[in-house]
Amino acid sequence: MPTPLPTVLVTGASSGIGAVYADRFAHRGHDLVLVARDRARLDALAARLRAETGVRVDVLAADLSDPAALATVEARLRDDAAIEVLVNNAGASLAGGFLEQGPERVGQLIALNAVAPARLAAAIAPKLAAAGRGAVVNIGSVVGLAPEFAMAVYGATKAFVLHFSQALQVELGPRGVYVQAVLPAATRTEIWERSGKDVNALQGVMEVDELVDAALLGYDRREPVTIPPLPDEAQWTALEGARRAMLPNFAQSHAAERYRNRG
Repeated sequence: MPTPLPTVLVTGASSGIGAVYADRFAHRGHDLVLVARDRARLDALAARLRAETGVRVDVLAADLSDPAALATVEARLRDDAAIEVLVNNAGASLAGGFLEQGPERVGQLIALNAVAPARLAAAIAPKLAAAGRGAVVNIGSVVGLAPEFAMAVYGATKAFVLHFSQALQVELGPRGVYVQAVLPAATRTEIWERSGKDVNALQGVMEVDELVDAALLGYDRREPVTIPPLPDEAQWTALEGARRAMLPNFAQSHAAERYRNRG
């Protein structure tokens, strides 16, 4: 008998990018575990995918910014031997600028966008590394490369996702585990309405299906970083090259000359 395909756990699966990931993996023949807050939407999506593809779809309603709910998903990742692919998609943005957002909402956003994906990856990574296979897909954003957009907390969480993904790939890649960071730009999802923005007022908005299909092409190619809206791959290569060129210069016993000359 052929080896069964691994089960895929997708967070933020009730709509948008997560729902399309669920659809695509189901049509590839993967069983699914769908995670989001909205149980009714998850049930409707699960019923459709079961009917269309015949795969097994489990639903796990959870708010990943809640520690108890997050622990439930962590346990499923650790204990379910069939789950070998994690898609860390759940995330949110905030309305207004940093001065209007307030400490509580800032903390909640960091919990959902940064703490949750890191903890979920930590729950599944030991199992994947021991088996020498599997994948972690982290949905970031080009905003993580663009402080000029003045989305301080959201952008910082997405910068975390990128760094986290690249460092995990360095550590886990040699052990057979693939880690991918996906960096969308503006994509037509409900995140805009929830953060008080009109997506129709934006230029260059990508449709969700196109975004996920491009991301999955990068997944199949085993790209460590996939940026579907970037036309010129050489720009990313140059940025990474410039960053890496600095690394040997950081190992200095003394401050650089420009910080020692007080003239």
